Amino acid sequence: MTVDEFVKRYPLLYHMAELGSWTQIRRHGLLSTSTLLDLYEYSGARRTAIESKLRKANIEIEHPKNGMAVVRDQCPMYESGLIRCLQDGLTPTQWLHILNERVFFWVSRDRLHGLLNAANYAALEHDVLILDTASVMEDYVDIIALCPMNSGATRPFPHPRGKSTFSSFAKYPWDERKKKKGKNGELVVELTVLGGVYDIDKHIVEVHQMKGSKIRRTILQNAK
Repeated sequence: MTVDEFVKRYPLLYHMAELGSWTQIRRHGLLSTSTLLDLYEYSGARRTAIESKLRKANIEIEHPKNGMAVVRDQCPMYESGLIRCLQDGLTPTQWLHILNERVFFWVSRDRLHGLLNAANYAALEHDVLILDTASVMEDYVDIIALCPMNSGATRPFPHPRGKSTFSSFAKYPWDERKKKKGKNGELVVELTVLGGVYDIDKHIVEVHQMKGSKIRRTILQNAK
């Protein structure tokens, strides 16, 4: 698959963020957990508690200049499930570091709505960011990795995952996925960017405040 074909198939990228986080995202960029902890100058034990362990709830972090931010929970995962499904000798802590160094996007609206309506999140409101795929691909293709599964979930079943779960665009197993899912099936589940998307205004299309599948308020629209 070429980049142009990918963009045509998946023209938009979707990200569910903490309610009220758009202001900080617009200021600093949409950052991975590890990059955010760098920005907030977290180190030692308090960083380990966030970055190297499963987060059962949201964690607020603070910085004298950067203000307050929220690191999202990882409720869709549980450690015993990770131990069962991890391959290539990876430990749960190593897998968490792999996840925490990336920002994640769904490539389909259905996946976004599935997360918004999941048991842990359906009663809550969120800031939902929609980005232009072509723009993101143009600027970040060298540090983009694609994933054929929900890499941050082990429920309801801990699907196998390992060092090859994330693939660069050029090395992604397109033919294998087409054989498994069919030409019109779900070839890609996640698009990830190493470190984050810093120049967010360049790529953003819409920002909505949502609860479940319902838009409660449009924060930004047609910015491009």
